[in-house]
Amino acid sequence: MVEIGSKVPRVNLVNTELKQIELSVASSGKTTVIAFFPGAFTSVCTKEMCTIRDNISGLGGVNAKVYAISVDGPFANKAFKEHNKLEFELLSDYRRDAVRAFGVELNDFAHLSGYTAAKRAVFITDSSGIIRYKWVTDDPTVEPKYDEIAKKLKELG
Repeated sequence: MVEIGSKVPRVNLVNTELKQIELSVASSGKTTVIAFFPGAFTSVCTKEMCTIRDNISGLGGVNAKVYAISVDGPFANKAFKEHNKLEFELLSDYRRDAVRAFGVELNDFAHLSGYTAAKRAVFITDSSGIIRYKWVTDDPTVEPKYDEIAKKLKELG
């Protein structure tokens, strides 16, 4: 499980263009928001991703990179990204490597026995790829604490 002060785990994910993204490399060099979400096209996830889209500059007034991660395939993520006009990367964790490495597995999602999704979670890294903020919920209907995210982004500014 990832904790504050640890480095971003080395996991390879796939973006909506089917390119491999090594998350630990991608999250270094700039403040980075890593947002896990349970599923594309679900109501709370759509609201969360659109809030991030509309307010990331307001969430601290910094130019942070954003990576949103779900276990959905890259094709569903691409449709979700296009439909909601999301300008940040959506990454597919279809092998569940990232949810295990970060400790954010949501087992039996939507009461589907054996289906593991991502818990709703937000991590913020500094420019060295060190986790400086962590928020995780077991309840997929709960949105992140956007004011806390803004405060941390301002601190890391």
